[in-house]
Amino acid sequence: MTKTTATAPVLGTRALNRATLERQLLLRRSPLSAKAAVEHLLGLQAQNVKPPYYALAARLDGFTPEELSGLLADREVVRIVTMRSTIHTHTAADALTLRPLVQPARDRELTNFRKGLVGVDLDRLAALARDLVEAEPRTMKQLREALQTEWPDADPQALAIAARCKLPLVQVTPRGLWGKSGQVALTTAEHWLGAPTARTMPPATTSSAATPPRAAARGAASSAPTAPPSEAPPAETAQSPDATVLRYLAAFGPASVKDMQTWAGLTRLREAFERLRSQLVTFRDESGVELFDLPEAPRPDAETPAPPRFLPEFDNLLLSHADRTRVVPAEYWGRSWVGNQAYCTFLVDGFLAGVWRLEEGALVIEPFGTLGKAQRAELEEEAVRMLDTMHPGTSYDIRFGTVMP
Repeated sequence: MTKTTATAPVLGTRALNRATLERQLLLRRSPLSAKAAVEHLLGLQAQNVKPPYYALAARLDGFTPEELSGLLADREVVRIVTMRSTIHTHTAADALTLRPLVQPARDRELTNFRKGLVGVDLDRLAALARDLVEAEPRTMKQLREALQTEWPDADPQALAIAARCKLPLVQVTPRGLWGKSGQVALTTAEHWLGAPTARTMPPATTSSAATPPRAAARGAASSAPTAPPSEAPPAETAQSPDATVLRYLAAFGPASVKDMQTWAGLTRLREAFERLRSQLVTFRDESGVELFDLPEAPRPDAETPAPPRFLPEFDNLLLSHADRTRVVPAEYWGRSWVGNQAYCTFLVDGFLAGVWRLEEGALVIEPFGTLGKAQRAELEEEAVRMLDTMHPGTSYDIRFGTVMP
């Protein structure tokens, strides 16, 4: 970690907490549209179908699940593996630019499966997999079976993972739509969004947020490889690291180089920060670690009230810094997940304070510590608002469970 000089201003934990909550649209609800929020936040963690919906419900004023579902149906947002090798919901433009940016991490991931890929020409595998999924969306099982006919001695699971690492594969709808069900079927981002593939990409492109036309029937997008939208986004190259640093700071700052590397699953980002140093301001945390930020970015007073919020499992607020104490008290580290299973969490006074779950007819709130009467009342009020947003017309009891050990 880089240490700043003693003259750099210090931002305490609460100051970092309030700044991060403001950037994350959690200090007050934002009037942004769902699409604008997904873009601002550089995507939403989406290992499961429901978390992106709950993430936006906690952040936006007037949000309805149908808004995000409509964006998926219209191919204005997609589900794709990007940061930290996890599925994220991204805008179409970001899917085409952020995925190439993190490609080095996907290449490193492949080394974990090299024993199962002996003798496999990865470029040929990528070309064959592209032809397969662009002819017809394929499940991972179907992709494994098809690739095994070409490389019968290779590990079938490694073959499918190699295809996922080499290609920007998106999950086609109805997977991800609110109130719908569908298995994971994959095609390339370029094919789904109607953008030229890397093989036909022009030598120079400009960043664009052009939007694909709407699907014929909102909420009923087909999983078949229909003709690409006639007004698809232009082909994109990888977003520059410098531009992504600025966007990351806008959504997660103030932050260190290591914080951003943790968020992206990348290494060697210091050069980008150094190129931008003259455009940024610097601080240090209470341990002396250098933090970068945008000069005009909001940094609220440390005592700014922070209302309670209910977050989904794997929310990026909890995963996007190397030092998570700005949101996760040290004594609660590791208590929001067991193994690979993460719990839905809630914030009190801006910090992780417990977990929650929906049971048959009840929302169960399990705090890590003792809550005051006023805090319980505020949580109940926020729970009602969340339930009315996500499950209108459905009656739930709100219960406080046993304090987790």
